[in-house]
Amino acid sequence: MVWLIGCKGMLGCEISKQLTEKKIPWIGSDIDVDITSSEELSKFASSHSSRANTTGLTVSRGTVPGKIDWVINCAAYTAVDKAEADAELAERLNADGTLNIARVTRQLGAKLIHISTDYVFDGKTAVPYTEDSLKCPVSVYGKTKSLGEDYISKEMTQYYILRTAWLYGFDGRNFVYTMTKAMNANERVTVVSDQKGTPTCAVDLAAAILKIIETSAKAKSLFGKNSALPYGVYNFTNLGETSWFEFAQKIYELGKKFAKIKSDCEVVSCLTEDYPTAAVRPVYSVLDKSRIQSLLKIKIPSWQESLEKFIKSDRFVAR
Repeated sequence: MVWLIGCKGMLGCEISKQLTEKKIPWIGSDIDVDITSSEELSKFASSHSSRANTTGLTVSRGTVPGKIDWVINCAAYTAVDKAEADAELAERLNADGTLNIARVTRQLGAKLIHISTDYVFDGKTAVPYTEDSLKCPVSVYGKTKSLGEDYISKEMTQYYILRTAWLYGFDGRNFVYTMTKAMNANERVTVVSDQKGTPTCAVDLAAAILKIIETSAKAKSLFGKNSALPYGVYNFTNLGETSWFEFAQKIYELGKKFAKIKSDCEVVSCLTEDYPTAAVRPVYSVLDKSRIQSLLKIKIPSWQESLEKFIKSDRFVAR
């Protein structure tokens, strides 16, 4: 059974959908269980670790007995700019909360999948970051997420830390929805062109997470091993690299193609210095995905391919 923490967030909603479709038993918690409280986490775990359902809704009496084998942590303080003025809360959620989750997961004898970020790097390179690249976060958000990674590696051995970037999905606010709404409402939008990275569709990230779980279950069934994929840190985004400006241009092109953008709009570029923010963004944060592709034996779609499927989908509703 899977315990999905942060089940109502953008990525959590996508994971819950795919867990349900694959009939993998799971339970979910969100803000109803405070991750900064080890007591609340332990209470939830003890009250649900022997019961599960296959719908992902709050478990009820009469459900099939089960055990929490996996914990997926999607909970985080992700307001990058607000974190600069709210460092204490960001650390409580991204670092202390993560430590609490790691401890509870270890006590359950379960395996942890934790979502991290490209913000653990400073972006001052010109080549994709590998999992072994030296971390050097420059924002409060990045520093607290980096600390959360460190806590996990010190607290347990059975874990996967998945670093991702530029995430968008069907449920919740994200860059694609923001741009679509702005392009429908304005004759011009201005987007930064000197920051490079890789957009990531939550559908693809969720599929990779479930692949880890399914591969582990198969390995245990066939070979008696705990996992077919070595524990540790992995990078996952879609393939390729682009700038926010080029990303916005592609959103406009596809939005017009699939009638999600019905107004004419000019997409204009600007530099980071022209659009100051509270938090420093990595200038270059492309992640090398070769490790997870090779070991998990998956084919990761390009960011353009996934973006087209996303905008074309009937699930696409700008929020």
